[in-house]
Amino acid sequence: MRRSKYLRPAHLDAPAGGGARLKTSAMIASIAGPDQRTRAAPFGQALVELGRTRPDVLGITADLGKYTDLHLFAKAYPDRFYQMGMAEQVMISAAAGLAREGFTPFATTYAVFASRRAYDFIFMAIAEENLNVKIVCALPGLTTGYGPSHQATEDLAIFRGMPQLTIIDPCDALEIEQAVPAIAAHQGPVYMRLLRGNVPLVLDEYDYSFELGRARMLRDGSDVLIISSGLMTMRALEAAKLLAADRIDVAVLHVATIKPLDAESIRAACARTGRLVVVAENHSVIGGLGEAVAGELLRGGIHPAGFRQIALPDAFLDAGALPTLHERYGLSTEAVVAQIKSWL
Repeated sequence: MRRSKYLRPAHLDAPAGGGARLKTSAMIASIAGPDQRTRAAPFGQALVELGRTRPDVLGITADLGKYTDLHLFAKAYPDRFYQMGMAEQVMISAAAGLAREGFTPFATTYAVFASRRAYDFIFMAIAEENLNVKIVCALPGLTTGYGPSHQATEDLAIFRGMPQLTIIDPCDALEIEQAVPAIAAHQGPVYMRLLRGNVPLVLDEYDYSFELGRARMLRDGSDVLIISSGLMTMRALEAAKLLAADRIDVAVLHVATIKPLDAESIRAACARTGRLVVVAENHSVIGGLGEAVAGELLRGGIHPAGFRQIALPDAFLDAGALPTLHERYGLSTEAVVAQIKSWL
């Protein structure tokens, strides 16, 4: 049975050894730290702004307007919003039909439902026909504590093999805001992972501008190169600052576009001698950015000083509080620092 989005928040005991019991909303908890700058609903706000000049842009969802921030678009443009109910396959089919009529539908749901339930519909109705549908999905990877039914830990692996599908994994609120008009301007289907609610603001400190299909070196360093996407770029930047105190010089290459991969930038960054290469991603160790980078290095004949992955295990993950889960599965800043130190 499909688990309802209205279930009560889950929690998990603190790890063995003591400590307070951590509690958080398992479904909509923010990944932002207590003192971190955030912006509210950057996707919804950006889509509303885009809709002012793009009457072809539509919003369509599978009963998850509030939980994907699409409710802002629905309020601004009620005649351009479609609520399909808990029926992802129907939503995808409707989006395909709307695209055939010249519209640009933004279809939102949870990443697990798009990748597991609607895959064949996306493949046959949208990707094969190269239709202009933008599929924007919340709860990517380990961004909810509701367990395997809602944790999309394998969505990139599922979608990377789909021809003609562009895949985006944005880091923060700024990048989401910039990515929305960029993917709308791109002709063809797009799958974008979505951080929703109060989303951290990080990349403005690095004079960052999103460019579809391009990776960006956010900081340079001679000891370690972290190649990352999504929220793990935020973690990588935090870890780099902490490691600098131990005189470990860390570079961070942010890869927002998972497909098509910026092979040129990745190969160039990894060709520099003497650096450990670490790929960090909020996804299973199987089939995501790590294996995509490894394949590029192998095909390019590039052999870095070492290659390691920070990723989720090939397993069904626990339910619980996000801070506890991120520490348990190696996605917290402290865990990233500890892992890198152990490899040097």
